[in-house]
Amino acid sequence: MYNSLQDQVSVAGFDIPSSPDASYNNVYPANEEEGREPLALPPHLQHTLLNHPTNGDPCASVPSPQNVTLNHLYIENREPPRSVVALGVTHRFRSKFVTVVLYKPVPRRR
Repeated sequence: MYNSLQDQVSVAGFDIPSSPDASYNNVYPANEEEGREPLALPPHLQHTLLNHPTNGDPCASVPSPQNVTLNHLYIENREPPRSVVALGVTHRFRSKFVTVVLYKPVPRRR
């Protein structure tokens, strides 16, 4: 008689760990948890290149970004009405910083 349990190969160090059935449950959040406001943004993440004031000189340099702001996606913080939304991300390449900004038009409300 063919027994599938005998055909399983056991390799030392790769045994399947026994885990309790309770570790596989997925508890739904309560309604009061869904109604809470999101956490406030830490103050050091509010100083991004998108929110830095410009003086109109295209040759002027901007300050070096803080390390905590690298590799995060940011949206420009402007008061409405606005015609475009700016998204930006800053990466480090060796000793240089590269910031990519994407401008997207805001659709008009009818």
